[in-house]
Amino acid sequence: MTKPTKKPEKGKDTKGPRDLIVAQNRSASYHYHILRSWKRAWCWHGTEVKALREGKANIRDAYVDFKPSGPYLVNAHIAQYMPGGPWNHEPLGNRKLLLHKREIYKLSGRTESKGLTVIPLRIYFRNGIAKVEIPLAQGKKSWDRRQNERDKDARREAEQAMYRNRRR
Repeated sequence: MTKPTKKPEKGKDTKGPRDLIVAQNRSASYHYHILRSWKRAWCWHGTEVKALREGKANIRDAYVDFKPSGPYLVNAHIAQYMPGGPWNHEPLGNRKLLLHKREIYKLSGRTESKGLTVIPLRIYFRNGIAKVEIPLAQGKKSWDRRQNERDKDARREAEQAMYRNRRR
């Protein structure tokens, strides 16, 4: 005799963890080839988290800089939290990323030797913890971008033709 399975309670999410996206770098896929991606946290100030919960972040011009003391997210603009008062953070301050030592060596070595870069793709909350997705990326040339536009246009035309053909 088998036991009856428990039904999920109403209102409970049975899927995996949900990501609440705060900021995205949409132009990254246009300007860079994304090679490999890591999802990591960084050292937060309390007012930064509160400002992120309000959705006040911009990572369009941000990048990761490898200093002797560790990797830092540079040029990420997180607006000040108004009720923060004198304990507010700097909007454009450098923020230390939390990476394992071997990941730091691997990423810094690749950025120095191969001319690759590390940029943030998105800032999001997973289970209440703010995280950043940082991929290893290679800059695209202008002809790469034009080729991507041609491929996208051809794909769109093919989809439209198939849709029109199905409608007949």
